[in-house]
Amino acid sequence: MATLWNKGTSAEEKVENFTVGNDRILDLQLAKYDVQGSKAHIRMLESIGLLKADELEKLTAALDRIAASIDKGDFRLEDDVEDIHSQVELLLTRELGEMGKKIHSGRSRNDQVLVDIKLFLRDQLTEIRDEVLRLFHTLQELSEKYKEVLLPGYTHAQIAMPSSFGLWFGAYAEALVNDVHMLGAAYKVVNRNPLGSAAGYGNSFPLDRQMTTELLGFSSPDYNSIAAQLSRGKAERCVASAIGSVALTLNKFAADCCMSMCPNYGFISFPDNLTTGSSIMPHKKNPDVWEIMRGKCNRILSVENEISLLCSNMPHGYHREYQLLKDILFPALELMHECLDMADYMLHYIRVNDRVLDSPLYEYLFTVEEVNRRTLAGTPFREAYKQVGIEVNEGRFHYAGIASSELKASDLKHTHIGSIGNLCNEDIAKEMDCAASW
Repeated sequence: MATLWNKGTSAEEKVENFTVGNDRILDLQLAKYDVQGSKAHIRMLESIGLLKADELEKLTAALDRIAASIDKGDFRLEDDVEDIHSQVELLLTRELGEMGKKIHSGRSRNDQVLVDIKLFLRDQLTEIRDEVLRLFHTLQELSEKYKEVLLPGYTHAQIAMPSSFGLWFGAYAEALVNDVHMLGAAYKVVNRNPLGSAAGYGNSFPLDRQMTTELLGFSSPDYNSIAAQLSRGKAERCVASAIGSVALTLNKFAADCCMSMCPNYGFISFPDNLTTGSSIMPHKKNPDVWEIMRGKCNRILSVENEISLLCSNMPHGYHREYQLLKDILFPALELMHECLDMADYMLHYIRVNDRVLDSPLYEYLFTVEEVNRRTLAGTPFREAYKQVGIEVNEGRFHYAGIASSELKASDLKHTHIGSIGNLCNEDIAKEMDCAASW
């Protein structure tokens, strides 16, 4: 196998297979970013005199051709090539001879991998943010559409107080605002330039790291060359934490949907083609999409801990275990994309039951409303609470003489910020605009 570090001896095939693992497959996701990093690097090399102008022109044109092959899906790692960096350099050397070997001047594979991963993660975070925003807008639209439809609220899995579909959908929309803040924080950690730190100790070439920082659109360099290498693992962990925050929101929403689709609740339903059946029970309409989403989000939640454990107990500097970060994080990013896309897709077909409160199960849903009504009329709260409690125990309770099934959210006169009568969706949308502005 062709390796950048080869000094004339070859590792035994079994060792190579064990140490390389899935890296060649995962590296293909970094191909375009390796080209981007190389283009910035050679422009900098020309500016400090390590490349001639005509060499820069030829190398840039060759890299552009490689980028085009990546975009078309024609690019691949040859069987005897170790990684993406080796493949790009090999193609350049085949086309341009010794000139192709000059692109590695002032670089180590350590900072080359780091810049590729940071460019990749930066794009991933931006894509996930945009997918979250789509889901956010869908939830807000549903919140407005169903803001008058009451829904039983539960605590301790017991019927508690009146909620609404507007409040429920709106709650998950607002939860996504915090998740986007987390994504933005991870983006800030990722968006720093390690290029030029080499193997972690810099080198004697007069590299212009500010130039490559600007060319690649990073907010700043990782200034200290050791600190740049210390960001390996930490950047991935921050991304894992951010997508874990999104996954936790989706996980809870998926759990809500599984419960709410149960006929014992019957709050929501979906078309038959979005549910699955049973091999033996012809009546079944299983919430498999939401169950699988719940499980996939649990897997995403485990990633931060796995990265933390992988990166523990290592002194500073590069260690080969870092290669395994891609094995952990890259599949989790794919799961995140899948879950966000499917959640938004399913919500476009959700059916809300606007007659939930027809069931006598919810006759005591309005006890707190009645206590508050009597308190506002002048009865001390503790006395009103006692009165209603006695009526419930004796089977005499009725909320203000109104049938529960006839009530709308606005009938309950909840006016404070964030209540069923004051959802604040416009304010939440402004919060999201601010959170997503990175």
